[in-house]
Amino acid sequence: MTIRVLLADDQPLIRAGLRMVIDTAPGIEVVGEAGTGAQAVQLTRRSRPDVVVMDIRMPGTDGIEATQIITAETPAIRVIMLTTFDDDANVHASLRAGASGFLVKDMALEDILSAVHVVAAGDALIAPGVTRRLIAEFAGRPEPRPRELPGVTAREREVLTLAGRGLSNAEIAASLHISPGTAKAHIASLLSKLGARDRVQLVIAAYDAGLVSPAP
Repeated sequence: MTIRVLLADDQPLIRAGLRMVIDTAPGIEVVGEAGTGAQAVQLTRRSRPDVVVMDIRMPGTDGIEATQIITAETPAIRVIMLTTFDDDANVHASLRAGASGFLVKDMALEDILSAVHVVAAGDALIAPGVTRRLIAEFAGRPEPRPRELPGVTAREREVLTLAGRGLSNAEIAASLHISPGTAKAHIASLLSKLGARDRVQLVIAAYDAGLVSPAP
């Protein structure tokens, strides 16, 4: 099945570079390009892509607002946020908007292509080096949230802690001396129990519950 991708960025060169890589990759195609968040919302309604690659800063309706609209209207559509993290103090807001991926623009185009496949498969992805700083920014925002984890077992708390540190299922399995399948099952159980949309929201839950502390 072909993965349908919408590109949203106000820089034509960024869109052209992404399209060049995607158009040469099997099983994936670009179904539209948008230069603003409002255009991204309109094109998403029209073309129903599987994944939207969304710049955060765009004129008018920005990427965060556009993501919130898209994921509210069609939760099955996955959004990957593109950001220059060091320059964007609002990147944390994309967590609440429902984004499933966070990538920095200086990553190799092939890595972004790989991320599209990961997110389209229903997982979430945060670029290496971004996770702790991103969540630290998020965690520092005052917003009352319950810190309890009702129904979560002791083992699941261990898994959630490791997921909050950005570990993959394979790394969690190795750390806890369990099989990757068991780690995956624990992640699925946590998603269900915590009402989390994807792995990104599990990372948030780990910080909210005090299982992981922001980096100093």
